[in-house]
Amino acid sequence: MKNKLLGFFLALFFITCPIIAQSSVEDYVKEGIQFHDQGDFNKAIELYNKALALDPKSPLVNYEIALSYFSLEDYKQVIKYSDVVLDQNSDLMVEAYLAKGSALDMIGKTKESIKLFEKAIKKEEPNYLLFYNLALNHYKVHDFDDAEANVVKAIEQNPNHSSSHLMLAYIYDQKGSSVQTLLATHYFLFLEPTTNRSLEAYQMLQENFGGNVSKDKDKPNTINISLVMGDDDDEFGAANLMVSLLEASKSLEKNEGKTEDEMFVENTQSFFKILGELKKKKNTGIWWEFYVPFFYDLAKSDHIETYCKYISQHSNEDSYTWLGENEKKLIDFDDWLKGN
Repeated sequence: MKNKLLGFFLALFFITCPIIAQSSVEDYVKEGIQFHDQGDFNKAIELYNKALALDPKSPLVNYEIALSYFSLEDYKQVIKYSDVVLDQNSDLMVEAYLAKGSALDMIGKTKESIKLFEKAIKKEEPNYLLFYNLALNHYKVHDFDDAEANVVKAIEQNPNHSSSHLMLAYIYDQKGSSVQTLLATHYFLFLEPTTNRSLEAYQMLQENFGGNVSKDKDKPNTINISLVMGDDDDEFGAANLMVSLLEASKSLEKNEGKTEDEMFVENTQSFFKILGELKKKKNTGIWWEFYVPFFYDLAKSDHIETYCKYISQHSNEDSYTWLGENEKKLIDFDDWLKGN
């Protein structure tokens, strides 16, 4: 009888022991994440190591410890622990690819990082962050065409990823293409109007709208427009010309007395309408099928002023004040967006 009882308790022990260990791993991870979120990365790693002592190959623990090492800028450790995750077929493969790829880039192995992200894209389900990070690395090595191709795929996967729109704007700013830069920058500011990046983006917006228009110092009433003419197939050639003319129109007699804010609203609306009216059936791609239809509808709505105040609120104190005084218009704009 005693032997039977002993056998029963031993069996119960071996059944419950993994459950207890698993519970402990989860507890260590939860506590480690709390310390990580508080910025105490070393304490988080200490707890993750306790979890690894119980389950050395846990994808979750290895991924979390890689993240904490990333915050400590110990990128070799990030790669080490990410590889443990990547050696297994877990639910954290994409996250581990992102961690390792970013770590490779940070230690100067950007080309190796590019190959890793290309491998990940082939193996895993489409993921906007993989496309975005691949695009980012191509951008860093000045391969703007491949950067564009991949960031467009990122936007197709997640149109609300503001960083992808900003990167697309930077790519076309480098290429010197004002219309595309303006469209992507506008959409970034629409998604992210109140960060430090918004200040830089708004400045880029202003520069691209009036960068090729200047006044003659010797002839105050003379305005110079510098145009960079593309080839005959340039689908934005007419739009680029109109941007210059809109900027130059600030000096027309009919616009005397109007503030910069008023002209920003008027010219933004005109810019969007011009693009919408230039769109032809043969025009395809993200510019004509995503950006232009949205902004053309916006230009034809009653919300263009609210939109302009909204995207400039972090760069223009008057816009911030206007939004506070016109809450109803902001709500109406939000309702319009939901309906469109």
